[in-house]
Amino acid sequence: MKASRIAALGAVAGCAVLTLASPALAHVSVQPEGTAAKGGYAVVGFKVPNERDNASTTKLEVNFPAEHPLSSVMPQPVTGWKIDITKSKLAKPLEVHGRQITEAVTKVTWTATGKGIEPGYFQKFPVNIGALPEDADELVFKAIQTYSNKEVVRWIEVPQGEEEPENPAPVLALSAAEEDHHGSGGAGKPSDEPSSDAGQAAAEKSTSAAAEEASDDSTDTTARVLGVVGIVVGAAGVAYGVLAGRRRSA
Repeated sequence: MKASRIAALGAVAGCAVLTLASPALAHVSVQPEGTAAKGGYAVVGFKVPNERDNASTTKLEVNFPAEHPLSSVMPQPVTGWKIDITKSKLAKPLEVHGRQITEAVTKVTWTATGKGIEPGYFQKFPVNIGALPEDADELVFKAIQTYSNKEVVRWIEVPQGEEEPENPAPVLALSAAEEDHHGSGGAGKPSDEPSSDAGQAAAEKSTSAAAEEASDDSTDTTARVLGVVGIVVGAAGVAYGVLAGRRRSA
């Protein structure tokens, strides 16, 4: 068999594998922009591909985990989509930055105001969320995708083990807490008063700068005085030379 024929058969087989594998990969997912550290805040993007050739995605509903309520959920506006935020009262209030939160966002819904996500395209829906729980390694966001032909796909199956379910729910993996993290009650909260060491360092820096400035002024004054003396001496030398020349002529 010729090499060209073998290559052609290999290409056809490769395309077939990609065609069979693509539906399993094309599902609603969530990924952080950067890191999603425990106890902190993160911007995450819900990626929604269109799996149909004859319909557009016109609606996306994302349910937030009730077992780990988030005190802050802020969706980014997306052109061509209307955003609705659903809140519910919490069975147990959250304490964030010294104040109690009695309700949290339980669902965010994006509804297309135009054509939506057409066949062959995908759309990302960014959301700023936090504070992320410190006692969990991942968050599960169950999602519902609606098409223009009224078909509904429920991405709500929680993955168990290595085998991926047919309609897996989006799962956000949480990384370890960052070193400068101070807990959910003080995450991102700046300190109002500097430490004594920082104040002492600032004072020493200010004193050093003042001394350097005074030294520079003294050096500048000395240079000016020497310059004036040099000019006077030079003028005197020129006058003496002129007088000496006249005397020789006489």
